[in-house]
Amino acid sequence: MDFANLIQTVAIYALPVLFAITVHEAAHGYAARYFGDPTAHMLGRISLNPMRHIDPVGTILMPLLLYFATSGAFLFGYAKPVPVNFGRLRNPKRDMVWVALAGPGANLAMAIGWTVLAYVLVALGTEERFFLEMAQAGMLVNLVMFAFNLFPLPPLDGGRILVGLLPMRQAVAVSRVEPYGFFIVLALVVSGVVGGLWLRPLMGLTSKAIELLLTPLRMLLF
Repeated sequence: MDFANLIQTVAIYALPVLFAITVHEAAHGYAARYFGDPTAHMLGRISLNPMRHIDPVGTILMPLLLYFATSGAFLFGYAKPVPVNFGRLRNPKRDMVWVALAGPGANLAMAIGWTVLAYVLVALGTEERFFLEMAQAGMLVNLVMFAFNLFPLPPLDGGRILVGLLPMRQAVAVSRVEPYGFFIVLALVVSGVVGGLWLRPLMGLTSKAIELLLTPLRMLLF
């Protein structure tokens, strides 16, 4: 294990990861408050302070242990979920879709923002690799969070979206998976199912869509 390489990787990814986690969770809280549930607001979770969203085990310890155990080949982690009382939403079944979408939507917006930054840095002739690699890391981290969180299994955002969209009977059946969802998702990640059948294809499509969206800017700059 190259310790110097680890330090460099942490330095490049630290800011993008903190931004990605913080804005993702704050977006859930903001959306919940907008649709009628002030729980996250009252608990101070609608905040851009990363410390309010970092889980010591899921955000720091688990990724580090996995990095050393697999030489960086496999990483997995999580942040403190924002508390949402779906019963306090004005239209719980419908509004939970928007609350769940807010997090991945924030990551998509940040992926676009980091891509714009990368274009601008290249256009300005920036020679400092650190900033270029940080912009690329920001794009990658947010694409991963966007795609992974949309996986349609509770307690991930995609699972909550699915519950909100399904007819009541099917929604109740899917929601019953939630107590075991984390372990199911972890098993699917370790087995490569999530990465091969969901994460990489969705990230590829999203990356192409962002590239298409930013074509006018790219033509203007280059």
